[in-house]
Amino acid sequence: MSAKLDNVLHAPARLQIAAILSRANEAEFATIKDIVDVSDSVLSKHLSALSDAGYIKLKKAARDGRQRTWASLTSSGRKAFAAHMRALKDLMDSAEQAVSAE
Repeated sequence: MSAKLDNVLHAPARLQIAAILSRANEAEFATIKDIVDVSDSVLSKHLSALSDAGYIKLKKAARDGRQRTWASLTSSGRKAFAAHMRALKDLMDSAEQAVSAE
């Protein structure tokens, strides 16, 4: 296997977040929370980990009288997500070859 799995993205919720953000310019906290189906605190921890790694950018602003948070992938986050997906595909291909060789 040539590509390496990314430990930051490997957590299932973080992988879901990156997948969501790879298809959108940005997504609001509540939308991500609904899709990933985690609590506010769990989502906050995952967003912080992705932000600390430089994979996402968080933007806070008032909207409809409330403070809201939006997340978007950075260019390094997009590259890391693409590399992680290649690593997962390589892993799947290796496993399929091993199974079919039996």
